[in-house]
Amino acid sequence: MATQDLPDRTTTAFDVLVVGAGISGIGAGYYLQREHPGRSFAILEAREASGGTWDLFRYPGIRSDSDLHTFGYEFKPWRDEDAIAGADKILAYLRETAAEHGIDHRIRYRTRVVAASWSSADARWSVETEDTATGERTTLTCNWLFAAAGYYRYDEGFTPHFEGRERYRGTLVHPQHWPEDLDVTGKRVLVVGSGATAVTLVPALAGTAAHVTMLQRTPTYILPLPAQDKVANTLRRVLGEERAYRLTRRKNIAQAQAVWRLCQKYPKAARRVIRRTNSRLLPPDYPVDEHFNPPYNPWDQRLCVVPDGDLFRAIRHGDASVVTDRIATFTENGVLLASGRELEADVVVTATGLNVQAMGGIALGVDGREVSLADTVAYKGMMLSGVPNFAYTIGYTNSSWTLKVGLLCEHFCRLLAHMDGQGFDTAVPVVADPAMPTRPLLDFGAGYIQRAIDRLPRQGDRAPWLTSMNYAADVKLLRHLPVTDPELRFSTSTAAGAAGSTGTGAGAGESNDAMGTAPATREVTA
Repeated sequence: MATQDLPDRTTTAFDVLVVGAGISGIGAGYYLQREHPGRSFAILEAREASGGTWDLFRYPGIRSDSDLHTFGYEFKPWRDEDAIAGADKILAYLRETAAEHGIDHRIRYRTRVVAASWSSADARWSVETEDTATGERTTLTCNWLFAAAGYYRYDEGFTPHFEGRERYRGTLVHPQHWPEDLDVTGKRVLVVGSGATAVTLVPALAGTAAHVTMLQRTPTYILPLPAQDKVANTLRRVLGEERAYRLTRRKNIAQAQAVWRLCQKYPKAARRVIRRTNSRLLPPDYPVDEHFNPPYNPWDQRLCVVPDGDLFRAIRHGDASVVTDRIATFTENGVLLASGRELEADVVVTATGLNVQAMGGIALGVDGREVSLADTVAYKGMMLSGVPNFAYTIGYTNSSWTLKVGLLCEHFCRLLAHMDGQGFDTAVPVVADPAMPTRPLLDFGAGYIQRAIDRLPRQGDRAPWLTSMNYAADVKLLRHLPVTDPELRFSTSTAAGAAGSTGTGAGAGESNDAMGTAPATREVTA
């Protein structure tokens, strides 16, 4: 799209507003532009740069823990030889994608969405934004609001309370706020945590630090994977970029789904395979069961990937070690453990996780009623009961995030096309049975999810209220099955001057309760 066709920066009214210019927001912009070139949209980004996670985190060694042939976009081949790639390469890929399709011109930086209020009569969102540099408030309007901001807070990582932390005389840092001038050369480093961030940091720091210790309360399942996909690189040389990417993507999707299904169906066998793999890469007589044998089953929490077994290599070479214990208190020189052992450290890194923030932390309201996310139910993993013309993206927890995002964006565009064809301007999911049993949105044991579970939407016990983590099932639901559903109500606002009698179901003047009754719009029979 030519630059002159783009909306002026002073424009305040849009068809769609996308919140977040990370991997999900850029993807949403691409699909909107491709499928609905006549629709006006903008991407609102609170920070001063695009790229989301891949621009925010600056800690040593930051990389993907999914292969880039599936973590990358379906429409944009990943051309680098590294399948498990560093943040610099991922960020370049994202920004190249945005530039190639003119999406970068759609982004409004330093624009944080504070609140959004829906009017059923107008079929419009009034979106209050704040300039993060000046604090100036501006109101934008749109017909659809699309939250593509992930599920964690960008301005604050999670650090639990540690007794005596103020006594510590060394350097204390959280990976989400890594200082540019931090040099660990020749220093003793203690990394607190055992998730993806910790297992990335330990081998990255071990190259220059005197020694790195990973302190964990509970072991994590860790799998070594080749940093380069030899099959993918061979196919690229033989078949060219496009065909090789399509085939590699299918191969890797199938492999990841097969591993997940096998872990779900045969957890004991999966535990044995992972333990045997770890044991083979660790020093002889290493206490594998103490440090690498979690008490839960594989995929109850996300498996951590280490490219080319770099964590195990650092341990084998004596540059890193693992301690499984709990911190009793910080001391002047490090930490005192529950076992009575003291670990001295010049630098302590609290790789203790994220603070979950659903829907970008936006305060939502519908016709003057505040929306409590915990009282809503997720529809097809992309909309919320009782909240009209609002979509969001949350990717897979058991596979590459972007696989789900791409399907959701496709489905969203199909939904817009259906509404255009039928003359509707409003769509709202409505739970037919308010007594339907619900469960947490993400059936996932990670600590950062469990800490916020009571503030997140719920999911139901049946379609379309399930949040699927099954790619094959989602391809069928989101790409091939109709966008219509008896529990998705379409209507035309009174402001649009819709003709025709009110159809069955909720009509003007009906209540809009927390479980998702239809809004007060004039419903049109499809």
